[in-house]
Amino acid sequence: MSSTMPSIVRVHGVSKRFVMHKDKSLKERFLNFRQARRHTSDFYALRDIDLDIALGSTVGLVGHNGSGKSTLLKVIGGIIEPTVGTVERRGRLAALLELGAGFHPDLTGRENVYLNAAILGLTRRETDRYFDDIVEFSGIEPFIDTQVKFYSSGMYVRLAFAVAVHVDPDLLLVDEVLAVGDEPFQRKCMEKIAQFQAEGRTIVLVSHSAEQVGSLCDRVVVLDGGVVQHDGDPGDGIRILRAGYEAERERAAHLAEQRGLSRAYDIESFDTEAEVGADGTALVRARIGVTIHEPSHDWGIGMEIENTLGLQLYAMTTFDAPALPNTPGYHEVTVEFPDVRLGPGTYLINVGVGNSSGVNFDRRAPGGSFVIPGKDYGNGILRLTPQISAK
Repeated sequence: MSSTMPSIVRVHGVSKRFVMHKDKSLKERFLNFRQARRHTSDFYALRDIDLDIALGSTVGLVGHNGSGKSTLLKVIGGIIEPTVGTVERRGRLAALLELGAGFHPDLTGRENVYLNAAILGLTRRETDRYFDDIVEFSGIEPFIDTQVKFYSSGMYVRLAFAVAVHVDPDLLLVDEVLAVGDEPFQRKCMEKIAQFQAEGRTIVLVSHSAEQVGSLCDRVVVLDGGVVQHDGDPGDGIRILRAGYEAERERAAHLAEQRGLSRAYDIESFDTEAEVGADGTALVRARIGVTIHEPSHDWGIGMEIENTLGLQLYAMTTFDAPALPNTPGYHEVTVEFPDVRLGPGTYLINVGVGNSSGVNFDRRAPGGSFVIPGKDYGNGILRLTPQISAK
């Protein structure tokens, strides 16, 4: 992906191969030593990755479990070496790749701050200057002289993140660890990342949260089977990722049907449309076609409206509405939202059928979309009509 800004990271032709041993124990490996090749197989976590990360950008690495995103982050950080290809980096690097990485369990929090800061390239004098700010940011001052093996996972993350963001990094690598902290600390971390972005620092983030990736990243790289599937617009990347999840779900459902495990309810069709009035208020209509194979006494329909970055705007179910038809065969249900006041843009609707116990029979995500046109004062998810006056 081209950029007018200089690159801080260049990944060229990178592949990473791991050798998978089929032997279940060291004894088996020793006995099969002469036939070692028959008892191993190659697994490529990354294949032919080319990636230029521009200075000051925030890049999200996303993908299914096992797609290679964490491996790529470790290759970028120099934690593991690629089997083939090269990685070029410049500037000071700080990485939060694993919970407590760089900490020694028998050392205190204070001692680990100095150890971790040294690993990240700070002198003792520099660490002395940042120490009070690190401890204050982490919020674990009462436990700073306790051995970290007695820390909770949240305390690990607090201290590790506090060190990483105070070593003045040019490049920050983050792998899911922010999900461990509590809500106030996560908010503090997001504010710090926003500060880094304003200062022109570069961030590479691995996250399973579409909302987090959509709100933070100006670029998204989608990996699938170790191969780059998308590199560019965050909204497009999140849609491609979710389409992959849906395809996996459909494959699993198809295999279940082949084994004779057919679903009790199937979504056969889902259509959406929006009629926008002169004042910008929209009537959104959704039609769901459902085939019932085995009636359940408490089935219902659930719907979610999201923006293209995965932020949920609204969710509802029909469990408290009048009873839906519940006889074998095809039925069509219409749901109308008569007074939708959303800002201009494209919105997605997810739909699912299930019962009140939480069992899902079928799901489409996204099932459909609608567009709200127009230009208003300001921008955002809500459509507002501000009245402006001056004296």
